[in-house]
Amino acid sequence: MEKRSWAEPYKIKMVELLKITTIEERKNAIKEAGFNTFLLKSDDVYIDLLTDSGCGAMSDKQWAAIMLGDESYAGSRNFYHMRDTISEYYSYKYTVPTHQGRGAENILSQILIKEGDYVPGNMYFTTTRLHQELAGATFVDVIIDEAHDASSEHPFKGNIDFNKLDKLVEEVGVERIPYICVATCVNMAGGQPLSMENMIQLRDWSNWHNIKVVHDMTRVAENAYFIQQREEGYGDATVKEIVYKLCSLTDAATMSSKKDAMVNIGGFLAMNDQEFYDKACGLVVIYEGLHTYGGMAGRDMEALAVGIKESVQDDHMRARVGQIEYLGQKLLDAGVPIVKPIGGHAVFLDARKILGHIPQEQYPAQALASAIYVESGVRSMERGIISAGRNKETGENYQPRLELVRLTIPRRVYTQAHMDVTVESVVQVMQHANQIKGLKFTYEPEVLRFFMGKFEEVE
Repeated sequence: MEKRSWAEPYKIKMVELLKITTIEERKNAIKEAGFNTFLLKSDDVYIDLLTDSGCGAMSDKQWAAIMLGDESYAGSRNFYHMRDTISEYYSYKYTVPTHQGRGAENILSQILIKEGDYVPGNMYFTTTRLHQELAGATFVDVIIDEAHDASSEHPFKGNIDFNKLDKLVEEVGVERIPYICVATCVNMAGGQPLSMENMIQLRDWSNWHNIKVVHDMTRVAENAYFIQQREEGYGDATVKEIVYKLCSLTDAATMSSKKDAMVNIGGFLAMNDQEFYDKACGLVVIYEGLHTYGGMAGRDMEALAVGIKESVQDDHMRARVGQIEYLGQKLLDAGVPIVKPIGGHAVFLDARKILGHIPQEQYPAQALASAIYVESGVRSMERGIISAGRNKETGENYQPRLELVRLTIPRRVYTQAHMDVTVESVVQVMQHANQIKGLKFTYEPEVLRFFMGKFEEVE
C-alpha cells in the first residue's frame, strides 16, 4: 500500500506574531550576544530551535487545567492528582515535585552520592554531570561506541555497553557505584533511544550487583515510540504501555516535565523506596518548597498531569517525531551531514564536517550556530566541546568526538513551512562555510559555560 501523508493531530486556535529582522540587525544582535545564541533576545529570533524545554504549546485542556489551580501552601489537590498520574503512567510510587529537572538532580545527587563515588551513564548530560561532580562523584560514560559516531545507523545508539560497566566494577568496586544513570532518548548523542532489550538486561545486571537504576526520563515517550517502530515484539504495543514498562524497570527517576509533558515549568523526583522518599522530602523543603508543591504552583502541577496523559498518545508521538524526521530527511536530501539515524527531539548538524577548516579548539559548532542565526534568524545551539566543559583536575577541555549544532523542535509550535525555511538557511550557510571564522572566549564561566560564555571571532 502506498504510504499516505500525515498531518498534525490538532488545529491552531491562537497565534503569536513574530518579528522579522534584517541581516544587519542580526549581525549586530549576535555580536552583542558575544556569538552565544543563549544570550540573544527572543524578540530578535524568528524561528527558535534553541531548545524544546518549556517552550512547547499547551493544549486547550492544559490551559483549562490552569484555572483549577489550588494554590494552598500545603496539601494542594493538584499535587495528589499529579502524584497519582505519575504512578498510573510511569509506575513510581512516590513523587517529589521540583521547579524543573535539575532541581531533582540536585536532591538525588545529595542523597545517593558520597565523596569518591563513580556514576556510570549512557553519555553525560551537562547539568546531570555537574550535580554528580558537586556531590563528589566522577561520571563514567558507558554508552556503546556507536553513539560517538555521527554516521552510524545503529537503531539504538543510546544502549549501555555492559563490558564497560563490568570494567568499571572491576576497577572501583561495587560499593563505589551508588547508581547507574540511564537516559531514555540520549540528548548529547543526538536524541538517540535505547532498546527495551537493553533496559531489561540492565535491570538484570543491576539486580545481580545490587546497584540502583536511576532513570533520566525527560524524553521517555519519544524513546517508547522508537521502540514501537524499531524493536521486534513491540509493534502492536501502545506508546503508553511501553513507557510504563520502561519506567517499571528502574528504581527512581528525574524528570524535566518541560519536555515530554509539555508544560512551561516543572519537574519531579520519583522513586519506589519509602526511605529515599522521606530523605528527598527533607531536602526539597530546603531547596525548592514544601513536599506537596516543591518548586511548582498548583496550576502548573494540574497542567502537568494533563500533559503526561497527552504525551503518551500514539497520534501525538507520530506527529511529534514525524516533524523531526521531516526536517532531518530534507537536510539529508540537501546533502547536509547530520547525526544518523534521525533522533527524537532534534536534528543535530555535524559541525566537524560542515566547518572542517575550523579546529575544535576554535569551537566550530558555536560558530556554525551563530552563522545560521545571522543567515535567517533561526536560533540553534552548540552541543560539542563548549558544552563538554573542562576537566576539573587538569583544566583541559574535554574533547568529545561529536561536535554538533542542535536544531531542537518545540512540541506543537511550528509548521512544516518553518522546517523548510530552516533547511534553506542551513544549506545557504553551507555554501559559504569556508568564510566562517572560528571563535575564542572573551568570558568563560567556571561551570556550564555554554549558557553564559561570550566569544569573538578569531582573525
